[in-house]
Amino acid sequence: MYINKVTIHNFRTLSNSTLDFKDKLCLMIGRNNTGKTSFMVLFEKFLNGLSFDYNDFSVNLREKILKFDKATDETQLSIQLILNIIYEDSDDLCNLSEFIVDLDPQRKDVNILFECSINNDKLTEGLKSAGKITRDKFIKKYLNQYLDKNVYTFDSYEDLKTENRYRLIRKDFKEIKKLVDFDIIHAKRSVSSSEEKNGMKVLSGLTTTFFNNMNNNVPDKFEEINKLIEEMDSKLCNNYDEFFGDFLKNAKEFLTMDGLKVISNLKAKEIMNDSSEVVYGDEIKQLPEYLNGLGHMNILYLLLNIEIKKNNFKANNKDIKLLFIEEPEAHTHPQLQYVFARKITDILSDLSGMQTIISTHSPHIVANHPFKNIRYMLSVKSNGYCNIDIVNFHKKLEQEYKNEKDSFKFLKQYLSIESAELFFADKAIFIEGISESILMQYFISQYDNEKDAEESEKIRKDSNYKSNYISLSSQNITVLQVGANAKAFRHFLELLNIPAIIITDIDTTAPKVTKKGIRYKAVAVSDPESCNTSNATIKYYFHAPNISDSDFKNWYDKMITHKENCISPQVYLVYQNKEGDYYPRSFEDAFINANLSAIKNNIKILWGLKNTNSFSNKSNIYKLTNNLIDKKSDFAASILFLAHTENIEWKAPSYIVEGLKWLQVQVN
Repeated sequence: MYINKVTIHNFRTLSNSTLDFKDKLCLMIGRNNTGKTSFMVLFEKFLNGLSFDYNDFSVNLREKILKFDKATDETQLSIQLILNIIYEDSDDLCNLSEFIVDLDPQRKDVNILFECSINNDKLTEGLKSAGKITRDKFIKKYLNQYLDKNVYTFDSYEDLKTENRYRLIRKDFKEIKKLVDFDIIHAKRSVSSSEEKNGMKVLSGLTTTFFNNMNNNVPDKFEEINKLIEEMDSKLCNNYDEFFGDFLKNAKEFLTMDGLKVISNLKAKEIMNDSSEVVYGDEIKQLPEYLNGLGHMNILYLLLNIEIKKNNFKANNKDIKLLFIEEPEAHTHPQLQYVFARKITDILSDLSGMQTIISTHSPHIVANHPFKNIRYMLSVKSNGYCNIDIVNFHKKLEQEYKNEKDSFKFLKQYLSIESAELFFADKAIFIEGISESILMQYFISQYDNEKDAEESEKIRKDSNYKSNYISLSSQNITVLQVGANAKAFRHFLELLNIPAIIITDIDTTAPKVTKKGIRYKAVAVSDPESCNTSNATIKYYFHAPNISDSDFKNWYDKMITHKENCISPQVYLVYQNKEGDYYPRSFEDAFINANLSAIKNNIKILWGLKNTNSFSNKSNIYKLTNNLIDKKSDFAASILFLAHTENIEWKAPSYIVEGLKWLQVQVN
């Protein structure tokens, strides 16, 4: 028995959202303000009895709520949480049977509706007695007093329509309590920093809770501990008789009380609470918990919390076990996030029937879980309002990549091994080579500095001018070096609505006759025989025809002159263009062409070069580059080093500046 699907209507940004949820573990990810916390809070409000108010209703309903009157159909404004539960013949249906409405033996699912609705009669009466309070203010402030919470079972989603609601069968929340066990671990934790040594011993207190919980649920497990406490009780009683002898004698005579004595009544709960603590280190170097690092304390606190809740689930033994963990990475450094991601599945797998949802912003946690576990919270605009689509990430991309299976395989491996930061990026930059990778942040900083100077000059000339420039370095941009595999990210970028520039090389080639037939060899762009590109990224995103097709030459000419259109609206593809009298073929000759004088002046201290004695700024740039560059990575590292140590102002190739300019103004 498990929850197969969760549907939410009209709750905050989750105005119409459905979670495909049949796995034991689900990672809920997305950018800030995409409803991850709201999703968890809604379960709390229904299953833990928390209250609703005006601000819980979706923004697109506000106008109707503020105009509420007797004729309003309140059922269309209600906040709804719908669980679709799948069961098997082998399941114990004692508790679920209360919610089964279709007796067809072939059907194996149940629908349960939790609903928070406005009580029409009470609110309309309340509005009449609002006095001098404006209608809007009264509703915003007091709506919580006119809300009803109910739970129903129903057959099909058609039953939720106003005209069919008579088919809904109201149930008691007590029946839900028998069926569903729910708990949540919030990101806001009470663990304090190591400096707060006078504060509460959080971990020690939690170990006490864990001990007492286990002692109640599984007393046999602590038989030895309890036996030791009983023996201690007996010994202390004898010592108390001797120690308190004179006092007890005087007290008996004065109060004329028989049988007055002091006895030991030790309890495991009290001993754990007052006389136990968490420490770390070996016996000689042992330190108390508050001197441990905050990241370690948070992980320990989280793991103890999970164990406590697991034991509660086991003891309650309900049919549906649902655990939410909110942002386990809070105050935890990447290495511990990595460890947590690897271990959490094992920790949770030993409890039969439990389903867990983890919300996270951590690429380290995402990278260490299968793609199939990911559910992405995607903000989508509709009729001027935002709704959150909860996308089954793997399932959706598998459809998009059905004709590009190699690309999908690469994407999964790359994001799992190299970087999952792209899941949380607002924008992205894809680069092919090591040189661009080393220098990209320098180019971004240089671009920002130039734009900041331009904005400052505008303000100087016009005191009323308001700058709206947002520097690239302050934006949430992920830079990835992907070699020639940028095409693998197209559907990923489109699904997540991430604008991206791809910085690549034009890689022009010309046919050469070899012993093995016609082969295309690298040539300068200006070479009269140049008629093709070896760059697979350009061919993919500009939808190149086959080289044998009659329209290939026309495509090639448009590509060379930058008149070809990209097939993806999320991607801006940039490659070399003509600067001055030269059209570069690669990043290196584009950079050399743009910085000839600076390179000439610093030729003796630049790394990664060869044949420096033959350098001439009058040489053919294409031949010069091939003759000069020895190790690309050393050359790029030297460029960056001299920029910081010698304050040399290197000039970024114009095509890179063009890409940064496009990316800066994009809105996700």
